[in-house]
Amino acid sequence: MTTTDHIPSPAPQGTPGGPDASAAPITSDACCAATGEHHHGYISDKSRYLARLKRIEGQARGLHRMVDEEKYCIDILTQISALKSALDSVAMGLLDDHLQHCVLDAARSGGDAGEEKLKEASAAIARLVRS
Repeated sequence: MTTTDHIPSPAPQGTPGGPDASAAPITSDACCAATGEHHHGYISDKSRYLARLKRIEGQARGLHRMVDEEKYCIDILTQISALKSALDSVAMGLLDDHLQHCVLDAARSGGDAGEEKLKEASAAIARLVRS
């Protein structure tokens, strides 16, 4: 996967924008009440996220090895840049999934839950921008 790859989650059946979008949206709270489980927005792409994180883990081990083997500084910095880009790609995918599912569902339910999810998302975006 390159840094331009994004791990968007297609709207699964039963969620807003999914194949049966005319059905009532399933909020995370409703899902929890019905099944006793909480499903996050990224769940439909969980295996892709895990595979990507495994590759990132390998990149980090490679960086460790490069320093241990005293490789050229610029080569190490290049690999650090690639690792940061890979993490940013995962972060943007997770943020998009969060906005598309958790925040949207909370906003549709109205009340304090929607406002709280928006504040939470704004704070997460601020942290990502600062990093």
